[in-house]
Amino acid sequence: MSEIENRRPLKVRDTAFARRFAARLAAAKIRPNQISAMSVVFAAVGAAAAGGSGFAPPLVRSLLLILAAACIQARLLCNLFDGMVAVEHGQASKTGGIWNELPDRFADALLLAGAGYGLIGLGWSIGQGLGWTCAVLAVLTAYVRELGRGLGQPADFSGPMAKQHRMAALTATLLISALDPLWDGAGQALLIGLTIIAVGTAWTVVRRVRKLAAGLNAGP
Repeated sequence: MSEIENRRPLKVRDTAFARRFAARLAAAKIRPNQISAMSVVFAAVGAAAAGGSGFAPPLVRSLLLILAAACIQARLLCNLFDGMVAVEHGQASKTGGIWNELPDRFADALLLAGAGYGLIGLGWSIGQGLGWTCAVLAVLTAYVRELGRGLGQPADFSGPMAKQHRMAALTATLLISALDPLWDGAGQALLIGLTIIAVGTAWTVVRRVRKLAAGLNAGP
C-alpha cells in the first residue's frame, strides 16, 4: 500500500493557506522529518504546561492551559505539513514512514499524560492513571491501524476518537479548564474531558478491531 493511500483524509490540505505554507516550507529546504520532529517539541512544551498547571496559581494556571492548547494545534500543523512537503513537494525520504508514525505516538502520549498530571496538583489522585490510560489507548488505535495494514487491509482512520478527534477534545477541555477561576473550579472540567477521551478512545480501539476482523473474514 502506498503512503498516499495511507494518508489520513483531511480537507484542510486543500485550503489555499495550507498549500501556500507547505510550498514555502519546501522552498526553504525544511525537510519533512524535521517538521515531524518539531511536532514532538510542541507536544513536550504542551505537556509541561498542562502538567504544571495544576501546581500554579489560578491566573498562571489558566495561561498554562491556554499555552498547552496552542501547542496541540501547533503539533497538528506539523502533522499536516510534514506529509504535504513529503508528498506534494516530492521531499519524501526512505525513513519517512518512521518519522510519520513514531513522533505521533510520542506526541499523543506526552500531551494526554501531561494533562493527567495537571489534575494531581488539584487534588485528583486519579489524574496520573487517567492520563496514562488515555495515552496507552491512543497508541493502541494507531497499533490496530498499522496491524490492519500489515494484514493487507486498508488503513482505518475511523473514530469516534481518532487522532484529530482526541486532540480537538483535549484542546476544548484545556480551554474550558482555563476558565476555572471564573467559577472556582478545581479541575472538574479537565477530569470530565479526559474521561470522555478515555472512553471514546477505548471504543475506537474496539471498533477498529471489529472492522479489521470483519475485513479479514470477508477476504478469500
